[in-house]
Amino acid sequence: MQTRAFRMNLNPGQAAEYRRRHDQIWPELAQALLDAGVVDYRIFLDEPANALFAMLTHEDLHGLDELPGTDLMQRWWTYMQDIMPSHADASPISVDLLPMFQLTRT
Repeated sequence: MQTRAFRMNLNPGQAAEYRRRHDQIWPELAQALLDAGVVDYRIFLDEPANALFAMLTHEDLHGLDELPGTDLMQRWWTYMQDIMPSHADASPISVDLLPMFQLTRT
């Protein structure tokens, strides 16, 4: 298993809409993420900063790198583009976070 963490941002005043859209995530998108090897995906909000912190755990052998090229992911990014800073291709602007500490029960 591997874990990735990254940060994104929301446009001001869009937290409720972001939550609503994710509470109603398209079933085919959720399935595509699971099929690509995701075993746990969590997104947290730093409300004062409008910053999203995402943590995604996936299988060592995964298909996550293929998802951005799919029509499904392109449609989701376009759907989300109006509530968060995005690149020209509609993908959310994100910054990978570097692991700095881990505590694991053995």
